[in-house]
Amino acid sequence: MPNPDRYSHGHHESVLRSHRWRTAQNSAAFLLPHLTPAHHVLDVGCGPGTVTIDLARVVSSGHVTGIDISEEVIEIARRALHDSDAHNVDFEVGDVYGLSFDNKSFDVVYAHQVLQHLSNPGAALSEMRRVLRGGGLLAVRDSDYAAFSWSPDDPRLDRWMDIYQGLTRINHVDANAGRHLHAWVRQAGFSSLEVTTSNWTYYLPQERAWWGQLWADRVRESEFARQSLEHELTTEVELNQIAEAFLEWAVDPDGFFNLVHTEVLASC
Repeated sequence: MPNPDRYSHGHHESVLRSHRWRTAQNSAAFLLPHLTPAHHVLDVGCGPGTVTIDLARVVSSGHVTGIDISEEVIEIARRALHDSDAHNVDFEVGDVYGLSFDNKSFDVVYAHQVLQHLSNPGAALSEMRRVLRGGGLLAVRDSDYAAFSWSPDDPRLDRWMDIYQGLTRINHVDANAGRHLHAWVRQAGFSSLEVTTSNWTYYLPQERAWWGQLWADRVRESEFARQSLEHELTTEVELNQIAEAFLEWAVDPDGFFNLVHTEVLASC
């Protein structure tokens, strides 16, 4: 059965720009101390593969498989792999609701910013558990949009958050997944949970410039914009106003933006 979920962000260049920025250090630091060189790792929702390739360097005598439901994104990841020094990675098109791997195939299953985009995170976690070996490790990390904070205050950015929350509700997914992550993992049958939090913070001028331009583009051109207009959550005029708010925030010397994430390590 085809995956029923609709991705609220899509794969516009502005979205991939943010995904390519991700590394094992800024997106999987909670997992890295637990990896050994011989581990076999599954990266679920790998996107353009930057974190996947980083993980392969850590498990140097093991292997990493990255899967994503988007054929377009998997091709991008394969091109990135071709240009890298990694030799122990492969990328496949795959659906987390029906993983194509045998039971107990992996030592570690990692999923970063995935469960917040799924209408049935419990089913996805059960599939991840199925492909983990006995004693294997689950590592999941998701953001909590309602816990994001920024300064200076701007009602246009408040509207951005309202629209995003509304769109994810329409898509039957949870923008605030981080606060529920530990419960979802436990309910899927995992044990020995280790729960931590970490942030992405944008404050320095170059950080603000990157984040502000990225979201200005996403607000105008990505699936977030298209779907929000489709569902009449906003107007093109308002989206342009929100984009301008991000650009103004980016050049404000007092600009600050903080993204909150929850991380869960668990065994099966």
